[in-house]
Amino acid sequence: MDFDYVVMPVFLLTAGILIIWLSIRRLQSLSTKSLPRGRKVTERIVLCVILLVTAAIAGSSAFNAIALHHFWASHPPAGQFVQVNGHKMHINCTGSGSPTIILDAQLGNDSTTWGEIQPVLSKTTRVCSYDRAGFGWSDSLPAPRDADRIADELHLMLLQAQVTGPIVLMGHSITGLYMRDYATRYSKNVAGMVFVDVSTPLQDQNPAFNTGSKGPPSWFFRAAMIAGVPRLIGMCSPSVQGPKADFRKLRAEGICRLHYSAMSGELDSFQISGEETVHTGPYGSLPILIISHDPAKMLATPHPTKQEAGRQDAWTQMQEDLKKLSTRSERIIAKGSTHNVPIDRADLIENKVSVFVEQIRGAAPQPTNYGDTTTE
Repeated sequence: MDFDYVVMPVFLLTAGILIIWLSIRRLQSLSTKSLPRGRKVTERIVLCVILLVTAAIAGSSAFNAIALHHFWASHPPAGQFVQVNGHKMHINCTGSGSPTIILDAQLGNDSTTWGEIQPVLSKTTRVCSYDRAGFGWSDSLPAPRDADRIADELHLMLLQAQVTGPIVLMGHSITGLYMRDYATRYSKNVAGMVFVDVSTPLQDQNPAFNTGSKGPPSWFFRAAMIAGVPRLIGMCSPSVQGPKADFRKLRAEGICRLHYSAMSGELDSFQISGEETVHTGPYGSLPILIISHDPAKMLATPHPTKQEAGRQDAWTQMQEDLKKLSTRSERIIAKGSTHNVPIDRADLIENKVSVFVEQIRGAAPQPTNYGDTTTE
């Protein structure tokens, strides 16, 4: 737990108790005050509202913090911790074989997001999921949180965990920048890359991503997380049955402890990361698999706006451009998937990446459609 889920709940609970005590004192004293009847009624109503709101926020925040602490204390992380620049980082390796797949999660998520996919891929080769600094079980590291630093930290972590090459970098969303940075700086360790609907350098400069409403500010969502709103509406306790129940519960609890400080650090450095990686590649004949979301799914609303359609067109073109990074690249559109491809189409990733690894080993036929885009 960090500032948001320990310090702030304690502060809110303490402040809430004080406000409730003062409000009750004021309510008790109103009957002895020589004030107009209308003012007394108004003040009682206001004080009762303050009491209810304060009790709800303080109680919900405290309950959420206790629930999070209890859940993660009873679900210790698999894997190991290694020291990187004097800070603890978490990595979990399963399976055996070469090359080793390194799994990196999108912004806001951690290694638990791969909980369904990693066991399947581990049947084919060694697979390591890890938490970037400030996420999951890894300690925070100082700003700036740009691609150069994150790639260096990954390299040091792999050395400390004795994960030697060759490796296949596999990441989702923002991690596309970090993967390209790593593949450029430590190219002899990299045997391939799997881009799962990844961001591209300086994408925010595209006019398509500078239109439309940006929605509520980030502090609003952070406050809601601290107050335990997601838990109140059931997001942290999905009623899932069957073999995926444990994974879904773990992932839900992970979502309900978002690390906004780490997220802000990487977002604040997004422009810098883009500048650091905009000239990375091409990577010659390095095998690259690109798995993208389905634009049709994202636009499956009765009346998609012109701005939404423009953003989808721009994103599609950026995913297509990724094929230029290698002469041995192929792109697959994950039919029916939103941006959250690892959850929506885990089956596709498990199948295609397993074959991809066998192709790198030379144990499976090489694709005959390099440079093509298919929908599956």
